[in-house]
Amino acid sequence: MLLPAYPHIPTPEECLPFATALLEWYNAHQRPLPWREAPDAYRVWISEIMLQQTQMERGVAYFAQWMQRFPTLASLASAPLDDVLKAWEGLGYYSRAKNLHAAARHVQHNLGGVLPSTPEGMVALPGVGRYTAGAVCSIAHNLPVPAVDANVERVFARLFDVDAPAKSKEAQAFFWQTAQNAIPQGQARHFNQALMELGALVCGKRAKCSACPLERFCQASYLDLTFERPITGAKMVYVPLQIVTGVLVHRGRVFVQKRLDHGAWAGLWEFPGGSLEEGETPEQGVLREFSEETDYTPQILHPLGTVRHAYTRYRITLHAFVCTLPGNPQGFLATALHAATECRWATLEEMDALAFPAGHRKLLDTKKTHIIQALHNAGTEAL
Repeated sequence: MLLPAYPHIPTPEECLPFATALLEWYNAHQRPLPWREAPDAYRVWISEIMLQQTQMERGVAYFAQWMQRFPTLASLASAPLDDVLKAWEGLGYYSRAKNLHAAARHVQHNLGGVLPSTPEGMVALPGVGRYTAGAVCSIAHNLPVPAVDANVERVFARLFDVDAPAKSKEAQAFFWQTAQNAIPQGQARHFNQALMELGALVCGKRAKCSACPLERFCQASYLDLTFERPITGAKMVYVPLQIVTGVLVHRGRVFVQKRLDHGAWAGLWEFPGGSLEEGETPEQGVLREFSEETDYTPQILHPLGTVRHAYTRYRITLHAFVCTLPGNPQGFLATALHAATECRWATLEEMDALAFPAGHRKLLDTKKTHIIQALHNAGTEAL
């Protein structure tokens, strides 16, 4: 029995056969994810924020570490932001961690330490949108509210042959109302997770139609349009960036600074640096960046190598250099900060406890042996 094609919004009665088949499939095939073991609101909220822009396997690993460090909302609310950012290091999109921390503090101080149990209450928290609110309220409290993510959009675009761009106003209205109508009575927790699970495991970008419990209901399968749905927007155009940075070593320590409280990677620690300007060599660029960001005029000892990584639509090549202070002055000279809120001369061990952007953490992890050697070559001991 095929489901009605878009733009007709199916009634709850029309949705019931496919919802029943989906729940039967989910009961047999759901993954044993850790937040499903005890789906309280805090654990579901953390998992949903963490899985935004994060692959499932990576999210599961970070979730386990997070729960050891911040097992309750109260423990998250009482933690310093630097500790929260360190726990988030490597997941990227650090505004998610900052919003979690701000929301936890708001809930702890103003809402008695209990997360709101309604969508309206959840969306009032920093970083919580309509999807996250629906996911938390349906999974944690079994409220009959929809939760439409990219997986659900893909499933519905195929089931109902939605021939409009998935992110268009018309398609979004269809997805959300259909998701609302399709929730079987008393089954919101399992149904919403089942939809997302089907989109993740079966109805993915490369659909596995022969394994799909909903194939007999699917308009796109019937019309042989599976791989043309959903209709997406323009393809992402990636921007290459050439970035330079300097690892300034002096008397067993490395200079690091904390980024400003706004802009990309706000509040994270880094080595000074920035984008190459037109016509510059990487060596010229790193010396200019030090001049602009600090009062130091370092000397380049040697290249440390390049690190490549991706950030949203950017593809970054990071050129790194080991630098030192000319004349090896006694002590650690003070400096002005023009692009940071604070700085320190840190040991390698201390840097392990700081939160760095992905590119700089990758630089530390892959070039640590070379940095240690540079510290020794500078006549110091790596502490």
